[in-house]
Amino acid sequence: MSEQYFAKKPGCESRPVAFETECVGVRASFETDAGVFSKGELDEGTRVLLEALPPLHGRALDLGCGWGAVGVLLGKKYPDVSLLMADVNERAVALAAKNLARNGVKNARAVESDVYENVDGTFDFIVTNPPIRAGKAVIYSMFDGARDRLSPGGRLYVVIRKQQGAPSALRHMQELYASARVIAREKGFWVIECEGKKEDI
Repeated sequence: MSEQYFAKKPGCESRPVAFETECVGVRASFETDAGVFSKGELDEGTRVLLEALPPLHGRALDLGCGWGAVGVLLGKKYPDVSLLMADVNERAVALAAKNLARNGVKNARAVESDVYENVDGTFDFIVTNPPIRAGKAVIYSMFDGARDRLSPGGRLYVVIRKQQGAPSALRHMQELYASARVIAREKGFWVIECEGKKEDI
């Protein structure tokens, strides 16, 4: 069941599916599985998010990485960027690690982490397609926790479907960050960019 993708241990049995895709000028092949978000395809929200991102540099976090779509594609496009990929779902993390190796992405690693539990240091970019079905408390903790994990000048990028709460999420982020704005709207998805702590202005 799709609801299992934000669980630590998916209850469904493994049914691997491999596929190839192209996005942001990069072609990659992936192994996906049951119990992990968007089995067998690159979901539209992630594609919209990736296409809206500016060029990356420094250190980046793929939060809620799933089977590794964001991290692998960005790692291939920007091989000098140091990438950390994190997800609570142990099956997803194993797949993300396998897909990094499958695509020759060397400057990246995947870790099991309940939101920021096992995430160390600060980042120039935090990128997430949050697990909406995990509930508002979980996804807002992702937005809130990013503030203290951004380097000076660092930015958070979030994609949310409009009818799944993008307007209210934007208002929440505008209370947290010095700048929070929509940088792309496509196919019902909003990509929101956040920068700086509210108290800094």
